[in-house]
Amino acid sequence: MKVEVKNLSLKYNDFEALKNISFELENGKTYGLLGRNGAGKTSLLSLIASFREPTEGKILIDGEEPFENAKIMQQVAFVYEKDYKDETGTVKEMLQIAEYYRPNFDKEYANYLIDRFHLPLKKPVNKLSKGMQSAMSVTIGLASRAPFTIFDEAYLGMDAPTREMFYKEILADQEKNPRIIILSTHLVSEMDYLFDEVLIIKNGKLIVQEEYEDLISKGVSITGESRVVDEFTSGMKILNEQQLGNTKSVMVYEKLLEKQRYDAERLGLDVGPIPLQDLFIHLTEEV
Repeated sequence: MKVEVKNLSLKYNDFEALKNISFELENGKTYGLLGRNGAGKTSLLSLIASFREPTEGKILIDGEEPFENAKIMQQVAFVYEKDYKDETGTVKEMLQIAEYYRPNFDKEYANYLIDRFHLPLKKPVNKLSKGMQSAMSVTIGLASRAPFTIFDEAYLGMDAPTREMFYKEILADQEKNPRIIILSTHLVSEMDYLFDEVLIIKNGKLIVQEEYEDLISKGVSITGESRVVDEFTSGMKILNEQQLGNTKSVMVYEKLLEKQRYDAERLGLDVGPIPLQDLFIHLTEEV
């Protein structure tokens, strides 16, 4: 499966939520979609999942537009945080509905996840705890085995151990049954090891799409005597600076060459990596 997003824009009256976004997604990769609140993540995902049409541009899934395209939309699972207060059906009934509408649904795998998450099959969904509702949602998303699966903060109700189980299932099932997975999240430091590629949205614009390893290799902290740090980082893209006395630490967004690293060591500077979460925070800061 291949997903192409071409010059996508979305307006709500006079507000432009998405601005000329283009990217491609490839089968077998897990994508981290990052952005601050209001950046446009959910708007983008709702377009991809055909909940609405774009104002401009187009989305192609395997070369076809997905909106009102039943054949394509059977292959797309959009799992998001829902309010189940009016859902009186049981967990078992919800899973049966998912199995009916999802041609790739794996009942055996669903039963495994039910046991793993300790889901009470006979209990009405609106009587479940928030964590159990989230566990049911991700169970449906994983067991559907849709070639294109989107998780939009669907796991926020889970406690940390349950989220960790979910992450392990993502890794294991992606290896056995490769698909396109998007994980939209604010839990960057907790989930970054899941990402093959990272997309970052800021104010409705896509500002980064890079392989995870390439992206974090560009984040470097340089620490040492203030004057030396300033001279060494002159001309680099500086994301953040901190100073204590005559010691300065600078966060730069630039992949250092081996010679630059050697020069830094020769000058007595400490060069270290920057976690993806810190990079994300500083790349999306309002100037």
